[in-house]
Parts: sequence; structure tokens; C-alpha cells
Amino acid sequence: MIPALVIAAVVLTASSGLLGLPLRRWPARAQRLSSAALCLGALVGVTGAVLALRAPTPPALALPWAAPGGTFSLRLDGLSALFLLPVLVVPSLGSIYGLAYYPQARHGARAIRLQIFYGLVTGAMALVVTAANAILFLAAWEVMALSGYFLVVTEHEDAEVRRAGFVYLASAHAGNLALFALFLLLGQVAGSLDFGAMAGLPAHGGVAAAIFLLALGGFGLKAGMLPLHFWLPGAHAAAPTHVSALMSGVLLKTGIYGLLRVTGFFEAPPAAWGTVMLAGGAVSAVLGVAFALAQHDVKRLLAYHSVENIGIIAMGIGLALLGRARGDPALVLLGIGGAVLHVVNHATFKALLFLGAGAVVHATGTREIDRLGGVARAMPRTAALFLVGAAAICGLPPLNGFASEWLVYLGSLRTALDVGAAPHPHFAVLGAPVLAFVGGLAAACFAKVFGAIFLGQGRSPLAANAHEAPGAMLAPMLVLAAICVVIGLAPGAVLPWLARAAAHWSGLPAEALAGPAAEAGASATRVSGVAAALVGLVVALAAFRRRRLPAPQPRAETWGCAYARPTARMQYTASSFAEMLVVRFGWAFFPRARVVPPQGIFPRRASFEASVPDTVLDVGVAPAASFLARLAARARSPLLGSVQLQALLLVSGLVALLLWLALGGSPT
Repeated sequence: MIPALVIAAVVLTASSGLLGLPLRRWPARAQRLSSAALCLGALVGVTGAVLALRAPTPPALALPWAAPGGTFSLRLDGLSALFLLPVLVVPSLGSIYGLAYYPQARHGARAIRLQIFYGLVTGAMALVVTAANAILFLAAWEVMALSGYFLVVTEHEDAEVRRAGFVYLASAHAGNLALFALFLLLGQVAGSLDFGAMAGLPAHGGVAAAIFLLALGGFGLKAGMLPLHFWLPGAHAAAPTHVSALMSGVLLKTGIYGLLRVTGFFEAPPAAWGTVMLAGGAVSAVLGVAFALAQHDVKRLLAYHSVENIGIIAMGIGLALLGRARGDPALVLLGIGGAVLHVVNHATFKALLFLGAGAVVHATGTREIDRLGGVARAMPRTAALFLVGAAAICGLPPLNGFASEWLVYLGSLRTALDVGAAPHPHFAVLGAPVLAFVGGLAAACFAKVFGAIFLGQGRSPLAANAHEAPGAMLAPMLVLAAICVVIGLAPGAVLPWLARAAAHWSGLPAEALAGPAAEAGASATRVSGVAAALVGLVVALAAFRRRRLPAPQPRAETWGCAYARPTARMQYTASSFAEMLVVRFGWAFFPRARVVPPQGIFPRRASFEASVPDTVLDVGVAPAASFLARLAARARSPLLGSVQLQALLLVSGLVALLLWLALGGSPT
């Protein structure tokens, strides 16, 4: 029954965009039908995932398939079921949001294409996290990659959008080539392309190391781990906002799922794998938030925070791999539990932040932070919901971001204990201060974002004309905010599910993980409870003070440093607020500035414009690709006009092949 629910969910979500085609003459009805079908598919799939998490054994299904080496095999263990929840919930809420944000009545055929590929990518992601055969997994992965490309280039008239789509497509297929090689090696070692046959593989030797590196490259590219993140900021900024929420919230997590699934095939991964994941995650987390601090575009800023949070998830995976190497069930539980819970949490608060940013863009028409300000007056509900997401992404209790980071904190600190264990990674304890440092930078970044967008005075007429988002946009944001609060207040409720996922991933008995899970859940709940009590006390005091004050209260502009007639130009901009922190990372940035200095006693015109390009894409990959393209063009140009040279090259190749065969070389 449970596999049938998953298949129904895949079919309903994947075909949801097509269901509205017969009603395209009535665009509002057509879009509502497509959204209803996707939401129904999500409900069916979530039901199957919850039932699978409660089933005594993982439900599975295997059907014959004509593909060579392939079977239509599905399996819902604890890991698949937990990943399936955000994969279905976030797109369904995004489709409701799209009713008002990207109405078919206004955008016509473009909205129809978006709905078709939006449903298709949702169904493909659901199939990716439940597939139990490499051929089925790769087929779903390719559909997901291509559908994502068409979603990114929805506004294809814009040259910047086309560039972002090309970078996304090129990186996606580069990652796919690594995955083809990965599963070819796995199939040779296991003797089958079914995931069940790959369980318990030995983790020693060059082949196992090659498999791990290919997984890190192919899946890390999809997840957006630094320095493989370069496709991510442009794609997230170019896509419509509810597509950005889907990509950041769940599409990236398929890369994390792939890493977990492949490392789970091996019986005893070496400590070096955990070291690589832990170090790579720390670098990605620190530099991801540093790049976010330097951004002026709110969607690019949120995209770089995805790089940061993927780094936190990778740190959790690294700790879990070290736990398996040390034979420490508690470290395995804390690492994998923190990583998987942060997958779910990041999907909720990052989708909430993107949808909140989209509401601001929808109301003002700009993504530039420095052109906004004072938006909270016109959009109080959006501002409040965005604030919930901002506090959650900073890891502040009692919200869900704290709960998952708390598990990673505990795992990192645990490595300082049991000094007699071997191997003993003393450096792993540094994960705790790294997380604290990243949390501080994230808090500074979102103080900048929330203050520059929602507080103060409007910096342009665009901000002055803002209006509250309609109900279809606010309702999904409210649901996501509620999830952030519920998981934050009761993290212990999800710990048994996380323990189940950890047991299926590591092969450890569930009994060995139950105790650490209960202990970690209790500690997280206590901290969240204290934080919730403090928040409630502050709210109660504020309400009491408000009742005691005489009404009505006078309204005045934000204090402007004692200027007699303050203007919006005297406020902090997002750039100036973050400048002192950004300059500390000058060794990683290559900032660009354009200055028009003031001239004369009473200058009429002066300006300063600064930008921070992506170091990997704009400073490394793009110039190198341009150089190679020019080099290839120069090498090719003499051949294009000379038939003789082309014939000479052909004959030379044939002669070389004949010599190879004559010397005993194999034709294969």
C-alpha cells in the first residue's frame, strides 16, 4: 500500500501542470486545478512517508523494467521517508503561492510552461529519494535536472537569465557525468545496479576512495557545496521566487540525499571521509555566509545562505562518518540526526524567506536592498513572517534552526570526550566554534536585511508604493512559519524518526541509538522551553507597557543621529552596515567599485557603486572557459578553410590506429 501511495504521488505531482491544459481558456481555473492536483499528490505522498516511518520494516516494491540493468524498484526507509516530506510539502505550498505571485491570467503560456515543469521537477525529486535502482535513480535525476533548467529560464528574454540557465545546465550535466561513473563503479563492485546489493561494501582501497570522490563531486555540485556552488546564486536570482524556494529548499537537498545514500552503502567508512566532509562543510558554511553579507540583491543573498546551510549539513554528515569510524553510536546519531533535521528545517525557513522576499519584490518591483526601507509599515504581516524565518536561519531558539544546529554542536563537543577512542579526531571539536562564528555572521546579515528592507524610511518611490501581499501568498508563508515554531518547541518529537533514519543509514541497531536520541531531544527541548518562556515574558511586558501608555501615541520618523531634518539618504545602507565585516574577508573576495567623486564646492552629482562577484564563477571558471574557447577557435580556424589539412588529420588518425593494432594493441 505504501509504495502505491508514493507512485500515486509521483504521477499526480508530475502531471499536475498538464491537467490545466484543457482549461487554458479559463486561466484562473486551470491554474487552480494544477495547484490542487499537486497539493493532492503531496498529501498522498506525505501520508505514505509518515506510514513508512511508523512501519516495522521499510516498505519496498520491485517491478520488471525494459531498461538494461534496471528495475522499477522503490524503497522507503527512514532516510527516504524523511527527505520525501520537504520534497512534497515545499512545492505544494509554492504552487499555492504562485496563484497570486505568477498568475496564468497575466503571464499566459509562460505560466503554463512553469506549471508543467514545476510539477515535473516535484515528481522527479520524489522518485529520486525513493528509487532503489541506479538506472531509475539516474533517469529521475536527469528529468529533475532538465526540468530545473526550464524553470530557471522562465524569463528567458533577459540575457542574465539565459546566462544563469546555461551555467546551471552545464554544471548539472558535469555532475551527471560524475554520477554515471560513480554508479558504474558501484555496479562493478556490487555485481548489480540495485541498491540492495550495494549494502555492506568494503570501504578500503582505491575503488572505494574513487567512489567517494565521485559522489562528493557529482552530488556536491548539485547540493552547492563551496567551491561547487557557482551555479547556485545566479539560478536562484533568475528564477521566479516560488521556483527559487523550491530549488533552495528541496532541489539542493537531493545532492545531500545522494551523498548520504552512497556513503551508507559502505560497511565501515574510513575516518578520512568524515574529515573531508567536516572540513569542506566548515569552509562552505563560513564563506557562504561571508559572501551573503556582501550581496545587495536579496535573492542572491538568500542563495549564498543556502551555501552556508549546506555546509552545516555537511558538517553533520562528517561527524556521523567519524562516529562510524570510531564505533560511537551517539556521535552517529548526533551527526546524522543534525544533518537530516537541518535538511527539513532549512527547507522550511529558507522557503519562508524566499517567499517573503518574493512578496516584497511583488509589491515593490525591485530586489535591490538599498532601494527599499520602511516596507514593514505597508507589509506588517510579511515583515513578521520574514522575521520568523530570519530568526530560524540564525539558529536562535525556540525555532527549528536551533534544534538541528544544537545536535551538530553536541556531536562536535562529543569528539572531545572518550580520548582513548581510535581514531580520535581532536580537530572535530573545532566544529562548535565554527558553528558559533557562522551563527554570529548570519545574525549580522539578517539584521542588515531586515533593517534595510522593513525598517527606517523608504529609500526610493518603489518602497513608498509597497502594499501587503494577498492571502494566497501569505497563507503558505504562515504554514512554513508554524512548522518552524512547532519543530523548534518540540524537537524531541522528531528524534525517534531521526534515530530510525540513522539506523538505516549506518546499519547500527535501533536500540543503540534510542538512548542518545532521547537524551539529545530532551536537552534541545529544555533550551527551547527556556527561550520560549523568555520570549513570552518579553511579549507580555511589551503588551502591559502598551496598555499603560496613553493613547494615541505620536508617530515620528526613525531617529536620525540628531539631525534636525533627517532624510532617507542619512540611513545606513545594507552595504555600509556590513562593510566592516565584509572587509575582513577581502582575501576571499575580489570587490569591484565604480566611483564618481564630488567636484566643486556644491557638487551636483556623486556616486559610489560596489559589487562582489562570485570568486569561483566570475574570477575562475568563466575567464578560464573564455580562454579555452578562444584557444580552441584559433586552433580550429586554419582547419575550417583547408580540406587538405582535414584529410591529412583523418589519414594520420587511421595510420596511428593501424600501427596500434600492428603492435598488438586491443581494438577496444
